[in-house]
Amino acid sequence: MTAAARPKIGDRATSDVVVRLRTPDSGRDEWLYCHSGVLAAGSAYFADRLSDAWPTCQILDSRYCVEVHCRDADLSSHVTALRLLYAADPVSRFGVRGALALLDAAAHLACARTAAACADYLESAPWDEADEEEILAAAPRLGAHRARVLARLRPADPGPATAIFLSAFRHATAASRELKSAAQEQLEYMLTEDDDAPLLTFGAGSDAVKSQVKGCVTGLLNRFSDFTGSALTKQTEAPCSGELQQDLHSFVSDIAWVCQVLGKLEMMKFLAAYWVEASSAVVAAVEAAAAAECHPGPECLKTRLKVVEISAKVLEAVAFGNVVLPAEKRRHAVSVWIGFAGATRHLVDEADRGNDDGDGNNGDGDTEAEAASASAAAAAKVGLDGEVWQGLESAITSIVTTLPSNAQAEVLSEWLQSKHAAFPDLSEAFDAWCYRSKVARRRLSFLTSANPAS
Repeated sequence: MTAAARPKIGDRATSDVVVRLRTPDSGRDEWLYCHSGVLAAGSAYFADRLSDAWPTCQILDSRYCVEVHCRDADLSSHVTALRLLYAADPVSRFGVRGALALLDAAAHLACARTAAACADYLESAPWDEADEEEILAAAPRLGAHRARVLARLRPADPGPATAIFLSAFRHATAASRELKSAAQEQLEYMLTEDDDAPLLTFGAGSDAVKSQVKGCVTGLLNRFSDFTGSALTKQTEAPCSGELQQDLHSFVSDIAWVCQVLGKLEMMKFLAAYWVEASSAVVAAVEAAAAAECHPGPECLKTRLKVVEISAKVLEAVAFGNVVLPAEKRRHAVSVWIGFAGATRHLVDEADRGNDDGDGNNGDGDTEAEAASASAAAAAKVGLDGEVWQGLESAITSIVTTLPSNAQAEVLSEWLQSKHAAFPDLSEAFDAWCYRSKVARRRLSFLTSANPAS
């Protein structure tokens, strides 16, 4: 039909149908003079209502009347849907909410061409959060176009979701900093159980995925091993450079993040075994990085706290039996981390005291030492959650009690002679050792009786 021959909505002289739009609440009605040929051609709803199978009533001038009931909020979009039946081309670009309202009305009136145009627009237009909420609310009324409109909001299938997880994990553990922060943040969110279930879970049958994760982590740990091995050389070559401290902090931050993820994937075993083996080298690298700075700043303490955080998770895995290690390795690990944790806790406490003292400073005559104390205080504010310190202390205590009695005695002796014996507090392990040692002959006398030569 040419534009000149096309009837116009509202042309009372040529119309043969009156469409009465009715709203239940306000009683507001809209009367539109229409043409049965246009309505039936563009709307399955009207084609049915105007057929012989549907009873109609006649009004003035022998026109058919078709009543359409809609909500108050939908009245204008129903009027628009009717007007678009007379348009040569479907028009849907009314903004996201306008197109959504029109799609709702077009679906109600079974106007296939208009509904398809609205769905095409909604599918390609950008949405903000408010738009998404509107779309979700309207979804039950969108009919056949619902799946297409909601496609971007549906959960991804396991295959694509796993692929993006592995790709992001490679960025999160890579040497380059590009995309690393974003990848780490989103991966942690994907695996976190909050109000919603984790986006991905890796149980039985996910060996291939875990193998790739292990490969990425192994690459990170190998680079860290190379770094710790050359830390002393770098300190000698550049004794007043902060580059060593920055590189160390970057490494331990990545490893701390990896601990979080591996814990969720139940893969802490191989990282824990590595960290225990590398304990002495890690401490040496931390001390070398601190010594390389002419004026140690807050990054030194932040780095030490990250190392404590990693060690707490590793030693908890050993203490809970999730990682089984020989006695000599357990003994070495607790010896190293008792000293390091005690010294770090002492630095944190000193920084806190310095910060408290600084509150009353009038700002005159700040010395270099006071400035350093203020920097350390700033780092201490970052601090660690009290549960991390408590978890580390409990893990060390538990591991010490699993050692042979002579090894326990050596560890406890070192602890009692330490300058920082206040943390970790191994009094519980000390009590257990004293009791076991005192009653040992009596408790094990049955072995002597059974084998006098032993």
